[in-house]
Amino acid sequence: MAPQTLVLQADADRGIRRHGREAYPHECCGALIGRDHVVTEALALPNSTDEGPRRRFLVRPVDYLVAERRAAALDAELIGFYHSHPDSRARPSQYDLDHAWPAFAYVIVAVERSTPRALTSWRLREDRSAFEEEPVAVEHD
Repeated sequence: MAPQTLVLQADADRGIRRHGREAYPHECCGALIGRDHVVTEALALPNSTDEGPRRRFLVRPVDYLVAERRAAALDAELIGFYHSHPDSRARPSQYDLDHAWPAFAYVIVAVERSTPRALTSWRLREDRSAFEEEPVAVEHD
């Protein structure tokens, strides 16, 4: 079965890329809010890692709750999360794999010298052994 396409509304795509640019050279992170594989809002969240924000990100439980509440207020769902890879590829790392949850989309934007470039989306396999890339489409204004 072919993977379903994750659709980013234009404002969500711009928000992810802007957050990546503003956070550079650190990783940014946030929540993907929407419904039925359509992201209507990219909610910026603080990167709360203690491991060094240049190569890691952490969404604290309290920020996860903020995202859940925002989704509920919009009569939407928490579809997944996004983060940036400064001066690296838009592919999940082993750290990303080790900390991923099933059923969520994981969008990664590569940011090279403060310029957002490639943007990809990934889903964790049910057996948690690896990610599978899913197509991404941007719905323009």
